[in-house]
Amino acid sequence: MEQRIAFLASEAPNAQTARAALIGRYGNCEPDSADVIVALGGDGFMLQTLHSTQELDVPVYGMNRGTVGFLMNEYNETDLLLRLGRAEEEVINPLSMKATCMDGGTHRALAINEVSMLRQGPQAAKLRIWIDGRLRLDELVCDGALLSTPAGSTAYNYSAHGPILPIGSDVLALTAIAPFRPRRWRGALVRKSSVVRFEVMNPEKRPVMADADSRSVRNVVSVEVRSEPSVGHRILFDPGHGLEERLIREQFV
Repeated sequence: MEQRIAFLASEAPNAQTARAALIGRYGNCEPDSADVIVALGGDGFMLQTLHSTQELDVPVYGMNRGTVGFLMNEYNETDLLLRLGRAEEEVINPLSMKATCMDGGTHRALAINEVSMLRQGPQAAKLRIWIDGRLRLDELVCDGALLSTPAGSTAYNYSAHGPILPIGSDVLALTAIAPFRPRRWRGALVRKSSVVRFEVMNPEKRPVMADADSRSVRNVVSVEVRSEPSVGHRILFDPGHGLEERLIREQFV
C-alpha cells in the first residue's frame, strides 16, 4: 500500500522549492490524513512541526533545508519512499512548563528541547531552585538557567556548557547560563521524573522571562517544569543516523 505523505516546509525559498519538487514526484495530502509527515527546513521548523502535529500521532521525517539540521535527515528527493520504508523511529517526551507571572496569571507550554529562564533586563537574574519540593540552591545569580531534555542537550544547553545526554537516558540537564554566583556551580543532572521549580527573587528589580522552545512568557515569578510522558513525539531517521548516534558523534568533534 502506497504511503500517504504530507509535505510541510518552512518559508525559506529552498524549502519551498523542495516541497514543490517532492509534491510533483510523490503527491501530497493533509497532515491529518497522512501516514507520514515530511518536514523540510531546519531544526526550528522541525520543532514547529512536531508541536503543531502532536495530536495526530503521525511520525515526522525531516529533510534538511536549513543550517545545522541536527533533527533532520539529508535532503534527497529521488529515493524518498525507500528511505521512509527503512527509517527508524525515535520517541521523545517533551517538558511541560507552568509559568506564573507577576500579575497572577499562569501560562503552560510544552518544550521538546528545553525550558529556559532568562533575564529580560540589564541586571542579572536571581533564582532559587527547588527539586521535588526541596530547596537545592538558595541563590543563583546568572543570566539564566535551563532544563534540557536529551534531545535538546546539544542545542542551547550545550552552548551554555551543559552535558550532552544520551537518548533514552532517564535524566534531564539543569544548566546555568553565565553564572556569577555560585562561581563554581555549573549545573546538575536530575531524574526525568523530577519536578524542577525556579523562583525569581526580586522580580520587580530583576525581571525574568521563561521560554519553552522559543515561546516566551515575560515577567515570571515562578516556573515549574517536569517531563510529560503522556506526549510522545515520533521522529524518523535514516538507519545509523538516529539521535543516539548523532549525540555520541557530537561529543567527538
